[in-house]
Amino acid sequence: MKPRSIVFDLYGDYLRYDGGAAPLQTLTDLLAGFDVPEATTRVVMTRLRKEGWFDTEKRGRTTVYRLTDKSWRLLDEGRKRIFQREREPWDRQWRVVIYHVPETDRAARERVRKKLRWLGFGPLAPSAWVSPHERLQEVAEGLAEELSVRLDLLISRSMGAASDIDMAGRCWDLKELHRALLAKRDSYRALLARFDSAPPRGRDALVERTRLVHDYRMLPFDDPDLPLELVPAGWVGRDVHDLFLDLHERLAPEAEGFCASLGIGPLNKTSAQA
Repeated sequence: MKPRSIVFDLYGDYLRYDGGAAPLQTLTDLLAGFDVPEATTRVVMTRLRKEGWFDTEKRGRTTVYRLTDKSWRLLDEGRKRIFQREREPWDRQWRVVIYHVPETDRAARERVRKKLRWLGFGPLAPSAWVSPHERLQEVAEGLAEELSVRLDLLISRSMGAASDIDMAGRCWDLKELHRALLAKRDSYRALLARFDSAPPRGRDALVERTRLVHDYRMLPFDDPDLPLELVPAGWVGRDVHDLFLDLHERLAPEAEGFCASLGIGPLNKTSAQA
């Protein structure tokens, strides 16, 4: 894990529930548990502040790093995609995003595609992406600052169930995704067995829990959380998600207790799991 990723994971799982602010020394102590040197932590936090992810304030001789509005939006969106799955019956409607980006702005095109993948959209055609989930508003808000991008946001239906399945198969490599999900399921089952026999304590629990989130939070880029009508029989995507939630919850008391020992609190456990 890169130090900047650890920082966001720690703010996302702990520090956001302590007001979204932490003294530099607390951050140094936390990252030391991941073998990140103090000097590296200082450099990383300075860079993140310059990039607009944090504001700083002085409390005596102490520098405090506070989440900006930009960071709050990132963490809110990330928590929703990582910890929530669609459970309502599918309305059999596709949300369609058609975008146009000038040929000269390749960086913007890549940002658009990355955002759409993160929100669970797949490419039905090069500039036409679809999702079975109601996330068009999130697309509009997430790409509002891309001034060179023109978006057409539509809602449509196919000719029937067979067409829906065909579209899903063209947008996502479901066979490869299912293989990846099976591997992750086996990995998480092994973790559960290990934690049952030797539960991590204190700092080790914090490290294990952060590694777990770091591992799982990349999955939404590949797994669009498709309705059961669109995936093959025996699909394990939701089983993997439930295993992730179980592991995350099991490690919570020890991980949060270690944070509390560093002066991070009070932690709102109920809000943290929302």
